Amino acid sequence: MQIGLTEEPSFDGQLRKAAMEWLDQKEGRLVTRAELAEFHFNGERIPLIDRGRGIRKPASLDAALSMSTTFTKPGAEPPYADAEGPDGLLRYKYQGDDPEALDNIALRRCFEQGLPLIWFVAIEPSKFLARYPVYLIRDEPLQLQFTVALDAAQRHLPRGDNADEDTRAYATHLSRLRLHQPVFRARVLEAYKHQCAVCRLQHTELLDAAHILSDLHPNGKPVVPNGLALCKIHHAAYDQNIIGIRPDLVVAVRPDILVEIDGPMLRHGIQEMAGTRLSVPNQRAARPDTERLDERYSAFLAAS
Repeated sequence: MQIGLTEEPSFDGQLRKAAMEWLDQKEGRLVTRAELAEFHFNGERIPLIDRGRGIRKPASLDAALSMSTTFTKPGAEPPYADAEGPDGLLRYKYQGDDPEALDNIALRRCFEQGLPLIWFVAIEPSKFLARYPVYLIRDEPLQLQFTVALDAAQRHLPRGDNADEDTRAYATHLSRLRLHQPVFRARVLEAYKHQCAVCRLQHTELLDAAHILSDLHPNGKPVVPNGLALCKIHHAAYDQNIIGIRPDLVVAVRPDILVEIDGPMLRHGIQEMAGTRLSVPNQRAARPDTERLDERYSAFLAAS
């Protein structure tokens, strides 16, 4: 009896594994179109994305390798934002309106074979955040779309009409955690050139994308004008109403904090920020939305 023998991975499996391991090496899983065009496997150049097409199926594969979502302007919601079904799971639309188009067949084969896909979400016109592995877990030809699972947990949730309210809430939470929040962070940090708007700290690993209005607020959408690039200290201070941001982009510090005596972090990191003007994106459409700032600043004043 032979022990320990395993089936050799197929070419398809090897390629997918190699592509995902290559993406693992990219800081923050961010990658440009030019980089994606230069991926090589076994000495062959195999671009991971198609220019002008949302679905990529290399000639050497029977099924799609990746799918992509196009760039949207800073104030506009990306296409996936309103693509949740009644089960809280995201949908990915067919290419065009013909279920039998070659690109849609390539995605359908991923669904039928349970193959992992890479989802490239554009955060700039030629820069993408890679999310993987994702899986297509339902084909919905009448709606011209596939149901997408963003991780293993979502793959095994009830879907469609079989999902109850608790399942939907859990699926929605996972979608925010696995896709909405990472894309929001990436887009906000790109807009702010990877520096804190308050203190100008430029260590990306210490930066967050802070919501001006919470994502539970009706207008708290995951769009750049509802975000601020803040270091973790100033993000926490903003969320706890220790600091506020006036609609004219000037930092305010809660009065009781201004007279508090503590160590150098409080003095230099918080108190001395009072009156500082935010460093905001050059692109007007990416700057903080004045109405959102005004509403959030009113809440800060009420808590002071």
